[in-house]
Amino acid sequence: MAACGSASGDEGTVKIGVVGASDPYWATYTEAAKAEGIDVEIVDFAEYTQPNPALTEGELDLNQFQHIIYLARYNVASGADLTPIGSTAIYPLGLYSTQYDSVEDIPEGSTVAVPNDESNLARGLLVLQSAGLVSLKDGGSVFATLDDLDEAKSKVKVTTLEASLTPTSLPDVAAAIVNNDFVEDAGLKAEDAIAQDDPSDPKAIPYVNIFAARAGEEENETYLKLVQIYQETQAVQDGVQKASGNTAEFLKVPVQDLRDSLAEVQQDIENLD
Repeated sequence: MAACGSASGDEGTVKIGVVGASDPYWATYTEAAKAEGIDVEIVDFAEYTQPNPALTEGELDLNQFQHIIYLARYNVASGADLTPIGSTAIYPLGLYSTQYDSVEDIPEGSTVAVPNDESNLARGLLVLQSAGLVSLKDGGSVFATLDDLDEAKSKVKVTTLEASLTPTSLPDVAAAIVNNDFVEDAGLKAEDAIAQDDPSDPKAIPYVNIFAARAGEEENETYLKLVQIYQETQAVQDGVQKASGNTAEFLKVPVQDLRDSLAEVQQDIENLD
């Protein structure tokens, strides 16, 4: 099967943008795709801000690194219309510390770092609230920002950093929210998290990770086959689990449910504006 995207001059090679291509399962995935007659090139990006513009501009055919909320924010901010074509997994977002063994040990007035991208900032703040470290006005939401912090009722101060920098901040802060993509590279283990959110929550669809494509290419048979290979190849699933410290929860969410969730979140964002 030949890809219909324009990212590669080598017809038949599908370029997929990811964050964390060093994970061995991507090599396993490309081998599994090759066995099905599909040539895949994994394109690595250092920051979450990069794969969506690259996909929009035709430098990639697909990307696989984000959840629905992140994609919704990008689409609204940029005017793009990237769309989910399949689900992969959902991952808990963890709070880590190299100084304290539990959230109860974190001193009042100390500083905690969270990712500064909007979707993971909100999710990180909700993790901190569930752990009793901060209080958010009106209980917070998936759109929470630092402005929603009730400082008088919060135990800690919050600082924001690029997602890739939160693990390196650990020597300088009481704790940090570290996205799954950076846990292993930072020498951390997912089971060492002192707090995390619940990926089995029925309201969690906006946090499901996805394969994304440009609108108009969502029925591309090659792309859909690549989603299926990710979802159904045991060696790939095993590799994802190993890389995630056995925290990944694999999901096959109906694509229409993903698109409905995307549309709903995008509408909520536009209403906020």
